[in-house]
Amino acid sequence: MSRTLQRIGIAADHGGYELKKYLAGKLREAGHEVVDFGDGRPKENDDYPDFIVPLARAIADGKVKRAWASVEWVGASVCANKVAGVRACLIHENFSAHQGVEDDDLNIICLGGLVVGHALAWNWFKHFSPHNSAARSAIVAVWPKWRNWKTRHRRKRQ
Repeated sequence: MSRTLQRIGIAADHGGYELKKYLAGKLREAGHEVVDFGDGRPKENDDYPDFIVPLARAIADGKVKRAWASVEWVGASVCANKVAGVRACLIHENFSAHQGVEDDDLNIICLGGLVVGHALAWNWFKHFSPHNSAARSAIVAVWPKWRNWKTRHRRKRQ
């Protein structure tokens, strides 16, 4: 595991509460600062955007370096990606966990709280620390160009 201590955001709805609690404990044991965006206790009627949007804004504002979201549904990554500067993805297997961080510079990993086991999620943290890959930096640097192209393309079609 990386020896670089980080400020890490974490959030979950009722479906991901137990996994969030486990990960927060492990992160603290490892010496990381954990910023918990909720939910503070599992409630069946909670709504994940109430936790994911503040988490995503903290990433975009630089208040946390990386973040974990553990929810019941796929929508957490969709919700988080609506915030400029966020690169979130639902992860449920090893290849995407590694590739998403190493090549695509994910800053939020979204986990299915009822699908991903505690030990597997903790193992992925090793690959979620900052990398200094020149190749990754070059890929990420061209994203704004394509984002603008896509936006212009949509406007022309409307």
